[in-house]
Amino acid sequence: MNNKNYLIFFVVLFFSFNFQVKAEDKIAFIDLVYLYNNSNVGKKMNNEINDGKKKINKEFKEFQKKIDSEKETLLAQKNVTSEEEYKKKVFLLEKNIQEYNLIISNKRNQLAELNNKIRINFSNELRPILEEYSKSNSISMILRKENLLIGKNNLDVTKEILELFNKKVKKISLE
Repeated sequence: MNNKNYLIFFVVLFFSFNFQVKAEDKIAFIDLVYLYNNSNVGKKMNNEINDGKKKINKEFKEFQKKIDSEKETLLAQKNVTSEEEYKKKVFLLEKNIQEYNLIISNKRNQLAELNNKIRINFSNELRPILEEYSKSNSISMILRKENLLIGKNNLDVTKEILELFNKKVKKISLE
């Protein structure tokens, strides 16, 4: 019976010691969205993406005006031209619309691909900085703020990482 008590005592002691060691591990979290939006490189990349979106939207609006004008002209000519000629012009107009929609779709896809490349390369540049920071500050784990339900503000290392990132990364490769 005494052997059982000793065994239980040692098992409880072992598990309590094991959990106590784990509680001493240092954990931090980082807001990647804030880091991306507020880093010098991230701001530049966001501006490039936004400029691309504005350019596409401007082209789309100009094309829309052109198509509306052609539709009005076509409708005005409906009674003047033969039915066969009218159908040819409608077909050409629809063909132009389809071609332009394909062009716009391709441009949007290229912009989305560029955005993905930027984010992947941003993460690749950030990873060694996070590793170095965690080693130098004895941090066992850095979590994404988006994945946390609640955490103490003193565990947020976003601004410190932002400073390091701005010092070390001047440009993101798009290859």
